[in-house]
Order: sequence, then C-alpha cells, then structure tokens
Amino acid sequence: MKTLIVYSTTHGCTEKTASELKDFLEGKVHLVNLKNNQNPDITDFDKIIIGGSIHAGQIQKKVKEFCSKNITELQEKELGLFICCMEDGEKAQNQLLNAFPEALHKTAKTTAYFGGEFTFEKMNFIQKMIVKKVAHVNHNTSRIDHESIQHFSKKMNKIFNPFLFLV
Repeated sequence: MKTLIVYSTTHGCTEKTASELKDFLEGKVHLVNLKNNQNPDITDFDKIIIGGSIHAGQIQKKVKEFCSKNITELQEKELGLFICCMEDGEKAQNQLLNAFPEALHKTAKTTAYFGGEFTFEKMNFIQKMIVKKVAHVNHNTSRIDHESIQHFSKKMNKIFNPFLFLV
C-alpha cells in the first residue's frame, strides 16, 4: 500500500503533524507540501491524506484548489482528511466540515483535527496582533493532539475487505 500525505502549512504546524502521522502509517508513505508541488500525481497511490491549517476560519487556498482539481480521483481512493486548528469541540468540527468539499467528507475513511500551535517568531506583525486580540495569547503555544494523530493513523491502517463479512 502506498500512501500520499498532501498538505499545506503556514507556520509549520501542519508539516509537523503530517510528519508525525507518517511515522504511524503502514507501507510506503510520501509527504508533499503543496507550496512546493501544487499538482502532485496521485494515480499511483492507494491512500490519500489531505491536511491543512485553519486561519481566520479558512483552510489554505492551495488545499482547496488541490481538492477541487482532483475531486473525482480522490473519491476513488481511500481518503483521510485533517486540519490543524486551535479550536476544539464543535468549533473545530465545523472548521473541519467547512475545510473540505462535502463530496470528500462523504467518501473519507476518517477525518480529524490535530490541534494546533501559535509560533510567534514565524508570524508577521499583523498575525501576532490578531492572535493576541482574538485568541488572547501572547506567547508560543502548542496544543497538538498526538493521541488524535495516532487514532487517525489506526483508522487509515485498517484494511477494508468486504469478503470478511461473508465468513
């Protein structure tokens, strides 16, 4: 089984979680940052995992474009979807639902939110001001959910065999 993890990252959190996820997945796993390769070839992969981070309630434009461009092919693969965000509970679930097309949610094997980070030294002045004002955070903060990453990987590693139901 070959798995492709396609992601976009703004300050590095999604890259960090994608790399951690890779370590828990079985088989050959390739990572592709959409900033470096906006149109990776997905034909040779059995599983596709797509991830991005949420900023001002939206996932990166590169992730949206990748999904739109490849929606038909993605629906034919074993698919996983994840986001990195600083919200949790219902807010995070809504951000996850809004990040990807409904058609992909319907065919996804699993979806998750992996938490997030505020890394002030990677932010510009405006981003720092917004985080301080909206999130009331003024220092580096990490809320990466490592347990969620492991749970997601276990679901992606499961093999679905319809013939098992006949036994």
